[in-house]
Amino acid sequence: MIKRELEIQKLIKPGKVLIIYGARQVGKTTLVKRFLDETDLTYRYDTGDNFQIVSQLSQCTYQSTDNHVGNKQLVVIDEAQKIPNIGTVLKLMVDRYPDKFFIATGSSSFELANQTGESLTGRKSIATLFPVAQVELLYDSAPSEITNDLPEYLIYGGYPEVISTQIHSEKEEILNTLAYSYLMKDILEFDRIKNSAKMYKLLKLVAFQIGSEVSANELANNLNIDVKTVLNYLDLLEKSFVIFSLGGFSRNLRKEVSKRSKYYFFDIGIRNAVINNFNEIADRNDIGQLWENFLMVERRKKHSYQDFHTNYYFWRTYDQKEIDLVEENGGKLNGFEFKWKNVRSKVPKLWLQTYSEATYTEINTENYLNFVT
Repeated sequence: MIKRELEIQKLIKPGKVLIIYGARQVGKTTLVKRFLDETDLTYRYDTGDNFQIVSQLSQCTYQSTDNHVGNKQLVVIDEAQKIPNIGTVLKLMVDRYPDKFFIATGSSSFELANQTGESLTGRKSIATLFPVAQVELLYDSAPSEITNDLPEYLIYGGYPEVISTQIHSEKEEILNTLAYSYLMKDILEFDRIKNSAKMYKLLKLVAFQIGSEVSANELANNLNIDVKTVLNYLDLLEKSFVIFSLGGFSRNLRKEVSKRSKYYFFDIGIRNAVINNFNEIADRNDIGQLWENFLMVERRKKHSYQDFHTNYYFWRTYDQKEIDLVEENGGKLNGFEFKWKNVRSKVPKLWLQTYSEATYTEINTENYLNFVT
């Protein structure tokens, strides 16, 4: 069992709903059930996949609420986004039982967030569970073991089931199933998307452009669909924890590029499944992209679990001077350049001239573990 950074015991509070987001198969149910096995609270656990529970709770009446909560101290609803009016349902529970605890999980942040937005204002706290982070591996592995296995993580990512499997062909089968049966399922069901082939092709185009600025207009022309549809698809992919975006940093310097975004995958294994490339590191021509994506997402996992809030950007000028990641926090700027090989790179002069108080650090295979843990 992989120990996770999210500790439900520290996050739940009486009179508030703890909402745990995360992609399908990322370990939300396992996390919750492990907590239930250890807690002294009396509880009721149900799932949005249970038609009878869906029918009962969606009535949104005092009677249906009282019948469901009963004398339990804790109520858990897994895959809560599948229950109509779940926001109202949870609000009724919290308002009627302010001394009890409530947990709701969802693999579709767009659905669950839309349903619980205004209804649970002031009555919820939110946590996100990611694929297994490097910082979580330190619970059971020495730093040297983790760095030795780095090629595995760059190829197969961090889904719990993938990490727990030793045979490469089985890892690939799991990832292909995740990519095309689970992660995309929520998106295709949501908003009644009719052309799944376009969505798949869009995701593949994005996968090949890791580390590069993405033009919605170019994607639209390539797919022969309008720009609004492309932007809608990209938004859905972000809200379903498949990809995330990084905007350009600028303080109105004319030479700085800031209008376009870059996209990265929440899990590298999914990215490699999308482009059908599980080749060894030595046989790849995209190691730079893998390394950049890996560091981007692991850094975010670390900050999310540490509850450290910062703004993320990339920095680039029109004459191709660039920095992979810029973090802005408390008025301070920290720039990071990602290099697979330990080759010292020069700090862009314009960066230092424009932001004299900013830092610049190169992250490579020798110092990356401190950066992500």
